[in-house]
Amino acid sequence: MNEQLVSEQAMSDQLIIIDWGTSNFRAFLVDAASGECLDSRRAESGIRALESAEFPHYCRKQVDDWRDGGRVPVYLAGMVGAKRGWHEAPQLELPVDLATLAEHVVAAPGLDNAWLVPGVKIVAPDSKHDHDDTGLVDVMRGEEVQIFGALAQAGNESGVCCVPGTHSKWARVEQGQLKHFVTAMTGELYHAVRFHTLPGEPAREEADFNEATFRLGCERVMGDGGVLHALFEARSRHLYAGLAAEQVGSFLSGVLIGEEVRAMQKRYPELASLHLIGAERLQQPYRVALEAAGISVQFCGSDAATLEGVRALALQHKRNTH
Repeated sequence: MNEQLVSEQAMSDQLIIIDWGTSNFRAFLVDAASGECLDSRRAESGIRALESAEFPHYCRKQVDDWRDGGRVPVYLAGMVGAKRGWHEAPQLELPVDLATLAEHVVAAPGLDNAWLVPGVKIVAPDSKHDHDDTGLVDVMRGEEVQIFGALAQAGNESGVCCVPGTHSKWARVEQGQLKHFVTAMTGELYHAVRFHTLPGEPAREEADFNEATFRLGCERVMGDGGVLHALFEARSRHLYAGLAAEQVGSFLSGVLIGEEVRAMQKRYPELASLHLIGAERLQQPYRVALEAAGISVQFCGSDAATLEGVRALALQHKRNTH
């Protein structure tokens, strides 16, 4: 790319932010200065729907009319930067901040002025890591920018965040540095139990969230036998204790989210407040479980967190290259 084109691209007052995960593609045209979302597009073409060579063509087709001849830069976060995605971006060792992430963005092959955001990792299988953690190995890709974005929106440089989902992430940030995180397979396990086990059989059909039954699930995970017995209780309560078929899903959700919160309270014993980052549909169950555990919640939507985090990273990347 010649110097004149680089200079012209650097002058763009807009940027394109793409959150591209395993199952979904979300693109946003953003005012770089204010963070205002000017337009957005969504599709169900996650990374598993495409071969490596298809990524630049698909991306160009989705956002080319926003690009102003390539002047508007594209920043891509999420699993698109994994080995099985478009092209592998590194996963950096903790601690990291937004400036460190910006230093390690990777050019997306086949599309000019497009950048893949790195992820983060903890690899300490044989030694102590971060005070009391021994043997911790974990990875994160996409949620790190949401965590920084949610804290920025709240005006905080420090805090504990929870990003619920298929693989929920809990993370601690101190003075703008991501210091620690832990993954819980809550969402994926819920799907497996609901659709592939005997206790989940009555919950195959969609049903409304039932808060009372969800709370019962949260309570039962603290009973005899712990989470493994509590999951089976969905079966026995359905047979003999009045748990209706349409309530079984909420009970199982309560068991698993209740166990997630219980486990993370052990990791963060002084936790009194938390930034919850996610889809609206997950806000209510997590808020119920967290507040029942004595943890106050400040909610930030997934899109807002992604836009703020990637925008800040993009501005830092621009400063790094000029």
